[in-house]
Amino acid sequence: MKMLTKKISKLGVAVSASLLMLGAANVNAGDYPDRPIGVMVAYNPGGATDFQARIATLASAKMKDDAFLSVGQPMYVTNKPGAGGRKGWNWFADKAPKDGYMMAAYNVPHFIAQSIVFDTKYNVTNLEPVGNWGADPAVLIVGKDSEFNSVTDLVDFAKANPGKVTVSGAGKFVGHHIAHLQFAKATGAELTYVPGKGGVGAMTLVKAGDTMAGFNNLSDAARAGDDIKILAVADLERHEFLPDVPTLMESGVDVDNSSVNFRGLMVPGGTPQEVIEHLADTVPTMFGDKKTLGKMKQTNSPVKIMTREEVLEMWAEREVALTELLAELKQE
Repeated sequence: MKMLTKKISKLGVAVSASLLMLGAANVNAGDYPDRPIGVMVAYNPGGATDFQARIATLASAKMKDDAFLSVGQPMYVTNKPGAGGRKGWNWFADKAPKDGYMMAAYNVPHFIAQSIVFDTKYNVTNLEPVGNWGADPAVLIVGKDSEFNSVTDLVDFAKANPGKVTVSGAGKFVGHHIAHLQFAKATGAELTYVPGKGGVGAMTLVKAGDTMAGFNNLSDAARAGDDIKILAVADLERHEFLPDVPTLMESGVDVDNSSVNFRGLMVPGGTPQEVIEHLADTVPTMFGDKKTLGKMKQTNSPVKIMTREEVLEMWAEREVALTELLAELKQE
């Protein structure tokens, strides 16, 4: 695992260096792409979004018989973490070049929920998706030495000790926070939410015993192994990577799949239509590369490939559902 992470990170560094040498001169959309393409990740290096983005883009410049099988240029990742993703996405919507040479990884429900609750520069109307690579459910976790071995154990303790149970998550109004709000409402327990510095920071809070529980990414939790205990999955069905872990609904808590983290790539609104069409045609192919899928499975990274049209439909549906859900949850 460590070797794979190092190889992926080295690729990003090498491509970043090549971009500096090539320069950043603009080209006509008809020549696109003629140099490496950046992918802005609004979270810290090493977290699930960053880790998966580096794997998902490995086949961007894959060739066969002198012809590109994918996007047509290598991709590199640049990180702009902060405020649960808001710092990076605000920069992307407001200042990123609209030429197709700087894309961004999106997270849903994160950016949609934040655009509903906060005054952000981004929303579903000024961002253009080109493909989705994964759908990562939130899971309820506790430390390996925790006295809690089930959801019932945690809920019973929380009800007997109002406000004492602290729950970490990657930030405000990200999937983890939404799962927490749903969990608190469904159980009637008084819980204290503690935002971490991204998924890695939130996981560290649980491992170190600084919070009593946490909601985190299934992919990160599955890789954490014996460092934590996973009590339940916030989805409608059990996951193939954790077949023995029940859903929250199976555990008697009415929490659906609203917090499942969809991940993919987007460009800012105003990007030339020819560029959007090229990326929409090639990005899903890149995600479906055989070796890429193998690395995703090897690292417990859930895959869900969707086209631009499917993502646009998902974004619209999630905005409606989240607007209604957050109006209810914010009253709590």
